[in-house]
Amino acid sequence: MRPPSPAGLGLLLLLLPLPPAPAAAAARKPTPCSRCRGLVEKFKQGMVDTEKKNFGGGNTAWEEKSLSKYEFSEIRLVEILEGLCESSDFECNRMVEEQEEHLEAWWLRLKKQSPDLFEWFCVETLKVCCSPGTFGPDCLACPGGTQRPCSGNGLCSGDGSRQGDGSCQCHMGYRGALCMDCVDGYFSALRNDTHSVCTVCNEACKTCTGPTSRDCAECDVGWARQQDDCIDVNECAEETPPCSEGQYCENVPGSYTCEECDSTCVGCTGKGPGKCTACVPGYTKEENGQCSDVDECSQTEKPCARDNENCYNTPGSFVCVCPEGYEETDEACVPAAGGETEEKPTQPPPHEDL
Repeated sequence: MRPPSPAGLGLLLLLLPLPPAPAAAAARKPTPCSRCRGLVEKFKQGMVDTEKKNFGGGNTAWEEKSLSKYEFSEIRLVEILEGLCESSDFECNRMVEEQEEHLEAWWLRLKKQSPDLFEWFCVETLKVCCSPGTFGPDCLACPGGTQRPCSGNGLCSGDGSRQGDGSCQCHMGYRGALCMDCVDGYFSALRNDTHSVCTVCNEACKTCTGPTSRDCAECDVGWARQQDDCIDVNECAEETPPCSEGQYCENVPGSYTCEECDSTCVGCTGKGPGKCTACVPGYTKEENGQCSDVDECSQTEKPCARDNENCYNTPGSFVCVCPEGYEETDEACVPAAGGETEEKPTQPPPHEDL
């Protein structure tokens, strides 16, 4: 058997599926804590789904007695366990098989003394998760305490899992180890030993001490200090226009935009044909300042010079076309050979007295 040619080998390699990148594969793989948490959520949903299963609303006294027995029965547990996983979910089914004894023990003996299944199963028994507000292998308290990690202004790395380093990832506007300080562009509206509230500055401020433009410690780009206030700079009014030829400037708070002039304009001061500095060829400025189309075909001096030629006006220009039944020559539109031509109206013969 001959080995495959280099070209054939290259084609085969192209057809083979590429292995997933390690980082991407790791990102898709659920952690032990997330798998446990997901199983607990499904178990709780199974409890809800089976809660009234044997209660039909007929003989109420008998059904309530039967229901009370069913509520804590092994039959109900089996029904819940059977509904936890899809048949194709290998990891879920494997976990249920491995931990069935633990779930059975909690259901039959420990549910009353440990009503929080997640805490008992995932945190205390399997030790794959931590209680909220704690992190890492030893479930240490997050910065700021378990009740308000990161002062309530951020996320504790690894919160609720056996992972992470407990560092605070602050929400927008906050910084610091405990997310108690304000970043530039925010000011402290409230602060005490346990709480900090940072509020965004006025748009005119780069840094500030309060909510208005008068509270700016430093004006932001596009704003300028005038006495005790930060005022918007009108870039459009500067001596050198910021926009290119064929555009006009629109001032916006703290900046400006450049917009295209109307297609009839050669330079403009604003939007529309009424703001043109001059008009493009084929248009003329009216008394109201607007550029309007010139109808070249209606002018005294006809633009179409050849005999029998028709003139048609177009926006900003015109076209010269021979009528139907005529063909073009350099000097005139002449009747086409064997074709029907448009007859021009003739004057009637003069009336003769009888």
